Amino acid sequence: MGQTLSQPVTTKNSAEYENRVFRVGSSSMQGWRIAMEDTDTIILSLPEDPTASFFGVYDGHGSASVAKYVGLHLHQFITKRREYFENDLELALRRGFLDLDNEIMQNGSWQQQTAGSTAVVVLIKEQRLYCANAGDSRAIASIGGKVRALSWDHKPQHEGETSRILAGGGFIELNRVNGILAFSRGFGDCMYKRNMHMPPEHQLVTAYPDVEVAEITEDWEFVVLACDGIWDVMSNQEVCDFVRKRIAAGMTPECICEELLNSCLAADFNITGLGGDNMTAILVCFLHNKTFEDLVVRCGGTNQSPALMDSPKSIWSDI
Repeated sequence: MGQTLSQPVTTKNSAEYENRVFRVGSSSMQGWRIAMEDTDTIILSLPEDPTASFFGVYDGHGSASVAKYVGLHLHQFITKRREYFENDLELALRRGFLDLDNEIMQNGSWQQQTAGSTAVVVLIKEQRLYCANAGDSRAIASIGGKVRALSWDHKPQHEGETSRILAGGGFIELNRVNGILAFSRGFGDCMYKRNMHMPPEHQLVTAYPDVEVAEITEDWEFVVLACDGIWDVMSNQEVCDFVRKRIAAGMTPECICEELLNSCLAADFNITGLGGDNMTAILVCFLHNKTFEDLVVRCGGTNQSPALMDSPKSIWSDI
């Protein structure tokens, strides 16, 4: 579960970006943990491919080192794959994840560390969305007001994950890999990847991602990417409704993310055991070459919606 503070750190690192295609907000908060180990990536136009956009949330553990490295470099490992420019982006994502993890495995400074990171990323190119996930961070979409899961958590107790772990000589105790890790895929965690008779995809813990592909249509409203600190507290549907309600009220994406973090933070972590993790969320709003005010209307607001809100309410508050 990790060590915790006597009082949470609620200071937020937030940002907002916009072009003619997206309006994006993000926020992260240390919360009850003794250190902040999450990081995120927001690139509206990839340097390697200006026609593509890339978003990612990385939930580190052991230290922030692996999460930071993945956040800086994962998109580069994906876009330099030959498959990327052959327009097989799904395969480029899968192999790019493994290439980067191999780079981490070869780095001596991480060999003896217990550092690692989950990853959920969304790559958007030519009205097609690719969501790649390794671990228990998660992404959802709101399409015409209906929630759609874009990823599925990798937990040791899930049937496919259990089979791989046992086949690799590991065990599951208290729903954790070898009694330690609460998820079964991710970057780093080198001590779980040393079976020389198994390929990277079959190690106890693997960085091999599941990839979901979807066509973006005019009824796509937004995508939310977040670490498990959010999903431990709220369901896919609850997050979708939470965000959509606030867009309809005219709140900016950045402030919506801040309120989402506030709403998931435990008032007393020792009582519930939930809401005490680091928290990071990215909200990607689809503009479809229109304005954010048009999205406000599509989410149930009106042309007479109040001015866009510029600050969230106090902690644990709701609209």
